[in-house]
Amino acid sequence: MSHTSIEPLGDDALLVRFGDTIDAATNQRVHALADHLRRHAPAWLCDLVPAYASLGVFFDAERVPGGDARQALARMLAGMTEQEESPALAAPALHEIPVCYGGDFGQDLAAAARELGLAEAELIARHCAPVYSVAMIGFAPGFPYLLGLDPALALPRLATPRAKVPAGSVAIGGAQTGIYPRASPGGWRLLGRTPLRLFDARRAAPSLVQPGDRVRFVPIDAQAFSALGGAA
Repeated sequence: MSHTSIEPLGDDALLVRFGDTIDAATNQRVHALADHLRRHAPAWLCDLVPAYASLGVFFDAERVPGGDARQALARMLAGMTEQEESPALAAPALHEIPVCYGGDFGQDLAAAARELGLAEAELIARHCAPVYSVAMIGFAPGFPYLLGLDPALALPRLATPRAKVPAGSVAIGGAQTGIYPRASPGGWRLLGRTPLRLFDARRAAPSLVQPGDRVRFVPIDAQAFSALGGAA
């Protein structure tokens, strides 16, 4: 695999770097390698943690052939075909996320629309238009960083972060959009809120969405939000 580097991340982990930019092509290479490693499932592999432009590879040192994890990983990278490096991702999971926009559900929607020179309805429509890619999970358990935001909707973070952002808040931070899985501090612009629980440790798969999945936002009203189990 071209243009990569491997560096130590700890006694039991390595970091594969693909670059230092946030873009879909680089992120696809991250997920292509993760998919390659999962499919081949070497005995030493313990876990994979995708990020925007890097992949954390956690290993069991006692099961690495020859005891050199870096060399073993390098061999697996070298064994990837060109097709595996840039695959047409096969039927990734698509999640339709219902969102109630504006008002008490999205406290920054009106100000964001004014700043962007858009009507609120147009901002909502443009935010719902893309099918987003889950680039990575981070910040908090289950928080999806989504690629695919219309560049015209990019907004700077708040100068002073809120002490508490409601769980389920859908927000824009810079050129990214994401969903706060639980109540927490945060400085992204709040557009709306979903009644879905993004993270639940009691579920077999605690995180509702996974890296590499797709997400589409669907606008709903307050009545539908309540009917789906949301608490205003």
